[in-house]
Amino acid sequence: MSNKNALITGITGQDGAYLSQLLLSKGYAVYGILARRSSDTLWRLRELGVADQVTLLDGDLTDLSSLIRAMDVSKADEVYNLGAQSFVGSSWQQPLLTAQVDGVGALNVLEAVRIVNPKARFYQASTSEMFGLIQAEMQDETTPFYPRSPYGVAKLMAHWATVNYRESFGLHASSGILFNHESPLRGIEFVTRKVTDAVARIKLGQQKELRLGNIDSKRDWGFAGDYVEAMWLMTQQAEGGDYVVATGETTTVRKMCEIAFEHVGLNVNDHLIIDEKFFRPAEVDVLLGNPAKAKAKLGWSPKTSLQKLIEMMVEADLRRLTTR
Repeated sequence: MSNKNALITGITGQDGAYLSQLLLSKGYAVYGILARRSSDTLWRLRELGVADQVTLLDGDLTDLSSLIRAMDVSKADEVYNLGAQSFVGSSWQQPLLTAQVDGVGALNVLEAVRIVNPKARFYQASTSEMFGLIQAEMQDETTPFYPRSPYGVAKLMAHWATVNYRESFGLHASSGILFNHESPLRGIEFVTRKVTDAVARIKLGQQKELRLGNIDSKRDWGFAGDYVEAMWLMTQQAEGGDYVVATGETTTVRKMCEIAFEHVGLNVNDHLIIDEKFFRPAEVDVLLGNPAKAKAKLGWSPKTSLQKLIEMMVEADLRRLTTR
């Protein structure tokens, strides 16, 4: 068992909750940055049963002084920057906020690490959205980036800042270029959870239809619980590096919907309505990751199929709706 300390930004998000669970199981003392919000943000940590086992510190990615204090208090050996304005759709309405939180915010965390403990190992949550208008049929660590949203642009800044701090200051800094990863803890605004929640409600007679935009777009979907293991493995390597984390399989939104509806014995065509208001200003049509480097160097591979993942999410939403 470890006696290390870890500091996680975005600890209240999907990935932060699963990563906290993983690190606690390995004996880490886990600290998390908690940005004060009016809504309840701790429900994911509670759902995994770890809310009382992590130490929450007041702070914000846009406030360097709070990050320096968090580094000082936590005595972190490993720092995981998972905090972000992570909903791609909102980034067109809030491009400056997205740039400040996702781009400059990552730079603030890197600075805090460099100032307080440059020996700490740093992980940056990069994203497949940086590939955007894809330049190769299957994307790996050498594929050129072409972001198609303010979110992708901001994350690309953070990604290159991580590379730069590794090369300029010798930080053990890694980026996980994670493709879409979902779970029962996914926010309701994300398409997979929007689908599974709607399917559960339709099954229970609480609503009749599901409205979506481009259902022909393709994504490489995996389980967040599998992907946080890759994050941890990156910080255990002798040197920092960049890794694509993906399943290597791509599926349409339409097919994902079919899996969800079929699980509860419903026909997707009876309930799905295409609504133009959900189409994006610039669409990313296909994302397909090549996780060969992560498999070879980290020994990592995904364990959960899309079928199993979507069924798990539908079951979780059915449970939530029937126990309310």
